[in-house]
Amino acid sequence: MENPYIDTNANAQNNASSANQNANSNSFNYGNFVAGTLIGAAAAYILTNKNAQEAIFRSVVKMGKLFQAGSEELKERFEDAKAEIDAGL
Repeated sequence: MENPYIDTNANAQNNASSANQNANSNSFNYGNFVAGTLIGAAAAYILTNKNAQEAIFRSVVKMGKLFQAGSEELKERFEDAKAEIDAGL
């Protein structure tokens, strides 16, 4: 006798779906492996090469100076706009 409240087709679909997920999770992804290897190699190079570290830090300092100069310019423009509005009233 079969239970009318249990859908045997749904159970079969769930079993097939979980089998596909297991197969996908156990597969080797060559693209991710290569990307991870390249990122690891770059990190090792940066961490062990003093010249590379100095170049990166110089670049970071330059970017910081550019950001600071840009923010000061924006503050100046804001103050100019505020002065124009106050003068117009």
